[in-house]
Amino acid sequence: MENINIIEVLGYAASVMVAISLMMKDIVLLRWLNFVGCSFFVAYGYAIEAWPVAGMNAFVACINIFHLIKIYRNKSAQPQTA
Repeated sequence: MENINIIEVLGYAASVMVAISLMMKDIVLLRWLNFVGCSFFVAYGYAIEAWPVAGMNAFVACINIFHLIKIYRNKSAQPQTA
């Protein structure tokens, strides 16, 4: 049995998370899953010293957080109806 490289597994997990996120119809779920996938890619890029991978995914993760904050603020600003 081959040794499982944890860094490689992290890269595959990141790819799967980003791919799954792109299949979501719910934008909030899409943003959260994409954020997690991007965060995994940041860790992966850092681990293999692939700075463009880490940097670009950190940027995309920040974009996801920005949009999630906007979404949650808009939801909380809307009047609640019973």
